[in-house]
Amino acid sequence: MSTTQELHDLPAQYDPGQTERAVYERWIDAGIFSADEKRSRHNGGDRDPFVIIMPPPNVTAVLHMGHGLNNTVQDVIIRWRRMVGDEALWVPGTDHAGIATQNIIERQLAAEGKTKFDLGRTAFVERTIAFVEETGGEILRQLRAIGVSADWNRTAYTFSPELSRAVREAFVQLYERGLIYRGHRVIHWCPRCLTSLSDEEAQHSEAMGTLYHIAYPIVGAKDNSSLTVATTRPETMLGDVAVAVHPDDDRYKKLIGKSVLLPIANVEIPIIADEYVDPAFGTGVVKITPAHDPNDFEVGVRHKLPMPVIMAPDGTMANGIDARSRVPAELLGADRFEARERIIRSLEQSRQLIKVEPHQHAVRHCYRCDTVVEPRLSDQWFVKMAPLAKPALKAVRNGTIRILPERWEAVYINWLESIRDWNISRQLWWGHRIPVWYCDKCDKQIVSRTDVMACDKCGGPVRQDEDVLDTWFSSWLFPISTLGWPDKDSAALAAFYPTDDLITAPEILFFWVSRMIMAGYAFMDAAPFHTVYLHGTVRDTNHVKMSKSLGNGIDPLDVVAKYGADALRYTVIAGMGMGADLMLDPLNLERSFAPGRNFATKLWNIGRFLLANVGTSPVRSVDELRDNEFTLADRWILGRLNATILEADAALGPARPENGKWRPEERYSGLRLSEYAEAARRFVWNDVADWYLETTKGRVGASGSDSEVARAVLTHVFDYALRLLHPIMPFITETLWQRLPFPVAAERCEFLAIAPWPIPHPASSEERDAMARFDLEREAVSAVRQIRSDYAIPPGKSVDAVIQSRTNAPLFIEQAKLIGQLARASVQIAGTGLMAIATPALAGAAHSVLSDGSEVIVPLAGLVDLAKECGKLRGELEQLETQLKALSKRLQNEGFTSRAPASVVAAERTKEEEWIKRREQLAEKVKALCGG
Repeated sequence: MSTTQELHDLPAQYDPGQTERAVYERWIDAGIFSADEKRSRHNGGDRDPFVIIMPPPNVTAVLHMGHGLNNTVQDVIIRWRRMVGDEALWVPGTDHAGIATQNIIERQLAAEGKTKFDLGRTAFVERTIAFVEETGGEILRQLRAIGVSADWNRTAYTFSPELSRAVREAFVQLYERGLIYRGHRVIHWCPRCLTSLSDEEAQHSEAMGTLYHIAYPIVGAKDNSSLTVATTRPETMLGDVAVAVHPDDDRYKKLIGKSVLLPIANVEIPIIADEYVDPAFGTGVVKITPAHDPNDFEVGVRHKLPMPVIMAPDGTMANGIDARSRVPAELLGADRFEARERIIRSLEQSRQLIKVEPHQHAVRHCYRCDTVVEPRLSDQWFVKMAPLAKPALKAVRNGTIRILPERWEAVYINWLESIRDWNISRQLWWGHRIPVWYCDKCDKQIVSRTDVMACDKCGGPVRQDEDVLDTWFSSWLFPISTLGWPDKDSAALAAFYPTDDLITAPEILFFWVSRMIMAGYAFMDAAPFHTVYLHGTVRDTNHVKMSKSLGNGIDPLDVVAKYGADALRYTVIAGMGMGADLMLDPLNLERSFAPGRNFATKLWNIGRFLLANVGTSPVRSVDELRDNEFTLADRWILGRLNATILEADAALGPARPENGKWRPEERYSGLRLSEYAEAARRFVWNDVADWYLETTKGRVGASGSDSEVARAVLTHVFDYALRLLHPIMPFITETLWQRLPFPVAAERCEFLAIAPWPIPHPASSEERDAMARFDLEREAVSAVRQIRSDYAIPPGKSVDAVIQSRTNAPLFIEQAKLIGQLARASVQIAGTGLMAIATPALAGAAHSVLSDGSEVIVPLAGLVDLAKECGKLRGELEQLETQLKALSKRLQNEGFTSRAPASVVAAERTKEEEWIKRREQLAEKVKALCGG
């Protein structure tokens, strides 16, 4: 067998930089990532479809470790299903990202000394489109570097003509059903982005603020009495239109209907009664500012109060709608927080600031720019969410959809049960413009799927609504719009909807995941997927989420350049438990990605050694080998391979529910990717490399049929090991697999990426027996190796070993040569009556008892200085006896056990148990080696 070519093709060290790009290009050229609607069973084909929709990154985004984690998880799953034989489709795409992209263009204009108004809307949109066409989608090109096997021919973009049509259709359909309306209410407003935000986009964070207690003089009170109101936002008091008390609060019943004088603005406002007020909180008196607080807005509606706006959109003080001159001239144009300080100083001077105290409270911030959000009264478009939420709730409750990890299921249900209407209009220029036109001549409002040129009622000119739709209004349609909706005759929609797994981060469970489920039912009357998998977050060693702005991020491309994509992928998958965060050190990439780098190196070395030994000529098929041709080691490794396939399949779990709903026993099973990775790693590293490869030395390359049996088994095992590992480490496995010899008559796929996934067989009693017998043999080898280690016997020095067994002597006699080969020992069997070999004297030998009661004995005379070793062991035993005596005495002292913390006492008792066990082990060693 010639191995020259193999060694020439496989350098001593794996070079991912020289390999990965070429391998990926071969995959692309062969079209193996492309799915075909005709092959889907839904369209009359012979394959079950399996579909993943990629969470679309912002079109202007660049790759970071969060993307690396998310897309690696998706790729592992889609590659697994592709190998299983599904018609696997992974749809990639990008999001036009309204706020984020507009911010980039506005910063560019600011650097040029311009604003968007200098360009005008049309020119601004054209410039944004040009920018996106030039720089957008870079992240999708970067994803290829980590091995993403998406169907790039189907790359979607939320602002494309096709998906834009879907957005309009969704808006019009919901409007026609009465589920979209224009409302006048308090919404979340970002003074930095100058747009409204949904509840989910205005994110809560706890902050230490200040609670200001302010006196509002009671009008007409003879004693100059006042009501004390507490607020964290005194700048909004200029918009107060009432103070409220609870109708049953005896302290204030007589004041209901009277008035107080609003400080600074010097406006009389009424004292009203409303059950919204909590009498036990603060003074029991609440200021009512309907235009700048959502709860106060509801009170204002109930009491038909005026709603003056006292801030401009940019967060500066202004006399807006109905405010008249509430904001004094000296505060006009002041930033809201500067105005706060000025108002407090004024109240101090007028002695109306009663007290100030620190106060922990929740403050909303813009999810894009982190600016403190301002509640603001305005006209916006809303979606009625309660009707849409009903089927989305039912789907999770009845098992149509499962959410992993299961703890997120309760979060999802709680949010949907208390869902509020969705504010979908944004005051931006970049995005899908709201498809509503107004005729100022006859006041008609027109909602249309196509552009409107003139009023269809009076023929007058029309103007389109200035606002654009929330970016999420396009991305919530992604599972259907990317497959051709609203064209319900779309072959792709018929073939691939519903999809299967949705893999993303928990932070967009509300933004995106729940809304996609609602959209699936609203427009297709079916759940868009059956599994939601929420993976953890990438964090640094201080448990802080990685972020470019914080300077603690890792560029996945740097990792790929240093260690290869497979090292990154393995590290990510092996390091993430179900829903657990992934911890990496941005200051030490070598340590962070050592697990993947080391395993890739080990796998390469195993492959080189194996290929150098089995050569290039075809091998026999394992299926055609007769039972009596297999050695015990062959049977064991084939059994371990079967067990590993079963373990990997169990960890990956059921791909889809039967009959459309998850059975209770399957609902939370599977997608344990770290367990799957460990099963595959353990088989390759521990079983194949550490044990089976060693047993084949002397067999492979020798004359006779046994050499061909060893080649066949070795090749088969490594072939299947590479298949198991391929979804995690696609590049190195493909490279090694391409060089494996195969049986002459075997049908070989062109690529490992589309080779069949290993199928396990039911384990027979004969297989289980063979595995147990070889495991006992491994125990004996490990026992000798441990004795070598314990007594620092040099690896190159051979030892004598005797195995004494009452129950398994025939096994040890049969396998003595192999045990000796693996343990580097001369092995004899004693005490069975089958061999006339005397059991050596107990003194001067090391002993180890195996699980079946057999004993391994290694005489140490001539290998170690027995006198010195005995002195060392006796000294260690004596010292341990002294320490144990002191510890036991302390634990018998009630003064210690009653006064010391319970955790300390428990730790000391555990230590006592460990020391007692260690004492027994040392005593046994002394007895065996030194004769007592």
